[in-house]
Amino acid sequence: MLKISLRTFRSLVMGGVALVAMGATTLNAQAKTALERIISSGKITIGIHNRAPWGFRGADGQATGFHPDLIRAAFAPLGVKEVEFVIADLGALIPGLLADRTDAVASGFSITPARCEQVAFGEPELAIGDAVIVQAGNPHGIHSYADIVKNPKLSIGGSRGSANLANARAAGIPASQIQQFQNTESSVSAIMAGRVQAVAFSSGSVVSLLQDPRVTGLERAMPFQGYIKPDGKPAANYSGIAFRKGDAELRAAYDKRLAELRADGGLVAIAKRYGFTADEIAPDSVKAAELCADKL
Repeated sequence: MLKISLRTFRSLVMGGVALVAMGATTLNAQAKTALERIISSGKITIGIHNRAPWGFRGADGQATGFHPDLIRAAFAPLGVKEVEFVIADLGALIPGLLADRTDAVASGFSITPARCEQVAFGEPELAIGDAVIVQAGNPHGIHSYADIVKNPKLSIGGSRGSANLANARAAGIPASQIQQFQNTESSVSAIMAGRVQAVAFSSGSVVSLLQDPRVTGLERAMPFQGYIKPDGKPAANYSGIAFRKGDAELRAAYDKRLAELRADGGLVAIAKRYGFTADEIAPDSVKAAELCADKL
């Protein structure tokens, strides 16, 4: 028969108590929600992909941009004093979020049904429609795709296969007035050389391009009306911050603060800081759930 001395028995008991206590501590740590952890630590970690105007490293080495400023404004009142920004390639941001390397992704993501299968989006902040770059002073008076349709001497360029050129075609611009280029850089080079009179991008891309000191003699056509869909709504993508699906409390806390920033003008102020206009604030009636369900 196995015999255990009193001293050994006591050691086993005390060891068991220690293991139970350690297990309880571990369980408590696991039970803490992302929001509770962030509030208790005063720190949140955000993924960005280093692209202006969304989120990028500034000249001082600090993260700046529309989404970094929005994150700071949203979470500071909750006691978050430290925001750590992790820079990654665009395609690595969602995998990094799902691997718990970040708490959210704030980098100009459009809310799409495909992305909604992986993550949960906060409510949209910006409506990102088409925008065009023209020669300084807009000598041809281009303020819509219709203006190009009306004048067969005008041509518009853009990146091959882009949604922006698809919208231009849908708006009635014939193929003879559309030039497709390999990438953004070649599109910009074409208008700087006068080979086209306008180039179409998303409004966020236009904001970024015009901040490049190498891009000169160009401006954004303002105002500009892009493609109007058959339902009467302008074609647009809506940006939002991505969270893990399990972090519902964190997302709800962000949405509450976003609504407050929308109401007090803070959201507009941040948007204007990075070249967006008040008209590009997403309507409060547009909801992430509808965008995920492709109902807009």
